[in-house]
Amino acid sequence: MVKDPVCGMQVDEKTPAGKSEYKGNDYYFCSPGCKASFDKEPEKFVLKDDEQSGHHHH
Repeated sequence: MVKDPVCGMQVDEKTPAGKSEYKGNDYYFCSPGCKASFDKEPEKFVLKDDEQSGHHHH
């Protein structure tokens, strides 16, 4: 299990709803919406990854 960098949920990397690569790292997502948010502003979520808590969709 890995953490969705957008919402902080645990995601099974074998069956994610989405996956993106950024600066050589793979990121996995619980939903297409979280992937879209990450793809739009990846720096925002990579830098704040440790501070994210809870599940928030906009």
